[in-house]
Amino acid sequence: MLIQLLIQQPAIAPDIVRGTPTWVWGLLAALLVLGASQLRTRAVGLTRLTLMPVAMSILSLWSIGTAFGRSPHIALAVGTWFAGLVVVLLLAGAWPRRTALAFDARTRAVTVPGSVMPLLLILAIFVLRYGVNVELAMAPQLAGNADYAATVGTIYGLCSGVFAGRAWRLVQSARPSRAIHLA
Repeated sequence: MLIQLLIQQPAIAPDIVRGTPTWVWGLLAALLVLGASQLRTRAVGLTRLTLMPVAMSILSLWSIGTAFGRSPHIALAVGTWFAGLVVVLLLAGAWPRRTALAFDARTRAVTVPGSVMPLLLILAIFVLRYGVNVELAMAPQLAGNADYAATVGTIYGLCSGVFAGRAWRLVQSARPSRAIHLA
C-alpha cells in the first residue's frame, strides 16, 4: 500500500518524513553504524556473536507485537515469523561455503569476514518496521487483514532467520573438527 501510494503520489513523501518522530532518525543512524561495523573482518567472541541475531529477533517480534498486538491475527503473524525463521535455519546448512573461518580456542573468538549482509538485513528490518508503522497509521484496518499480518510476519521471520543462520554457522566453526566456510 505505501509503495503504491508513493508511486502514485510522490508528493506525500515529505509529509511522511516530516511526521516521523526525530528519535526514529537517531535509531536509523545507530543501526547504520552497527551495520557498517560488520563490513570489516574482525574477531568476535561466541557470546557477542549471538547477540545480533537475538537482538534482531526480539526487535522483529516486538514490531509484530506493536503492529498486530490488538489484532485477531497476532498468532498468525507470530506463526509466520516462526515459519520464516525455521525455513532459513533449515537452509543455512546448504548455503555455499567459500571463506574458511578461523577459531582461536584461547580467546574463544571466531574471525568473521566483513560482509554487507548484516547491514542490508538491519536496513530491511528498519524499512519494514517503518513502512508497516506508516501504513498502519494511514490505514489502521490493515492490522485486521490476515494476508497483511502473514506477509509482515513472514518477512520479519526470514530476516531473523538469516541473522540466526549466519550466527549458527559461525558458532559451528568453534568446533575444531568441523571447519566451516562462510559465504
